[in-house]
Amino acid sequence: MLLKRSVKQLLTEQEGMQGPCTLTGWVRSVRVQKNFCFLQVNDGTYFDSIQVILDQTLPNYPILLEDLSTGASVEIEGSLVKSPGGKQEVELQATRLVVLGTCPNDYPLQKKRHSFPYLRTIAHLRPRTNTQGACLRVRSLMSYAVHHFFHENGFVLVHTPIFSNLDCEGAGELFRVTRGEENFFGPQSYLNVSGQLEAEICALALSQVYTFGPTFRAENSHTSRHLSEFWMIEPEMAFCRLDRNMDVAEEFLKFLIRFGLEKGTRDLDFFAQFIEKGLIEKLSKFLETPFPRLSYTEAIEILKKAPNSFSFPVEWGCDLQAEHERYLAEEFCKGPVFLYNYPKEIKAFYMKEAPDGKTVRAVDLLVPGIGELIGGSEREDDLKVLKSKICAQGLSPEQYWWYLDLRKYGSCPHSGFGMGFERLLQMMTGMENIRDVIPFPRYPGHAEF
Repeated sequence: MLLKRSVKQLLTEQEGMQGPCTLTGWVRSVRVQKNFCFLQVNDGTYFDSIQVILDQTLPNYPILLEDLSTGASVEIEGSLVKSPGGKQEVELQATRLVVLGTCPNDYPLQKKRHSFPYLRTIAHLRPRTNTQGACLRVRSLMSYAVHHFFHENGFVLVHTPIFSNLDCEGAGELFRVTRGEENFFGPQSYLNVSGQLEAEICALALSQVYTFGPTFRAENSHTSRHLSEFWMIEPEMAFCRLDRNMDVAEEFLKFLIRFGLEKGTRDLDFFAQFIEKGLIEKLSKFLETPFPRLSYTEAIEILKKAPNSFSFPVEWGCDLQAEHERYLAEEFCKGPVFLYNYPKEIKAFYMKEAPDGKTVRAVDLLVPGIGELIGGSEREDDLKVLKSKICAQGLSPEQYWWYLDLRKYGSCPHSGFGMGFERLLQMMTGMENIRDVIPFPRYPGHAEF
């Protein structure tokens, strides 16, 4: 039986690929000459395709040419040989080829370049393109890196619920869950906007936990920064104050960048060539120095003195907009920067109040090209203070009874943060629209695929 090989193996592990083998994949292009046919075949395991040579001595050669077209699936038997051409080191000399699935002329991916908005209309086919294939491989690589980091550092993975009857952020932009006209779970329930509150339960028993799963926001936003369904990474740490929370966030992000640069070289090279010039250098520079830390108050003063004309005015107490965040990261700090101690009026009820009585121990990590990548805080661990903050925001203490219990029974300082996985992928790939780094984007009016 012939050994089954992947395109990645054939192109990157050539010394161990001698001898006959079998390859399966999809035809990217067909070039017919007088006595030969050249195919570019890709199976999704690697960015580059491999060239396959068919000569006219193959059985049914004329019939094969009729069935071979861009998009067709094939099974090939052959041997890896050195290529006489200058574009690739090796090629597969076919001794047998079977067309498993033909592809008609109306195949939507005949051209080499398609716009990203167009590809979103054919989300069932766009993973076959170079860009989307690379996005999915980087997504897989970064997902592995997330789990690797936390397991190496003693965190326990927790699967938090998708359904909840609480609004973690207090924003009210939630998807309601019903069965017909009835509330299936009794009290009104929603798709969860965050796994944080449930993660706190487990952190206050296991010390260090993290969640990594889908979250949902019902805001009617059509910007390139928002999705209705996206993935969040949320570590939660007991006996941890804000400074250590920032330490962990920085170490985590730098680990992910380093991992991607080391393991995802070919795909990131493509993004650096065609999507964002200087991407590799930018990511590498993020690793060179500690991320600066500015208080919100310091950031406001910096923004007031900025030469830029902002669309949204800047005053102490305002919620920073994307233009403010990007100025701080891209122009003032020229790299990732932590902002901490935000006004308590613009942050969630669960954040620890600072001694000044005006701010809370919240933190955001701002990154060039993205804006906010990470948001976190030290959690309020005082029962009386937390209860009063819940009431002050018009929420029901009875509904949060179990969350208050965590402060009643063995409370301790604890902190955590959330990182939007798709925003991380935008940073790693240079892709401008968040809808292009998730396989099946969900946003207002779009849930077909």
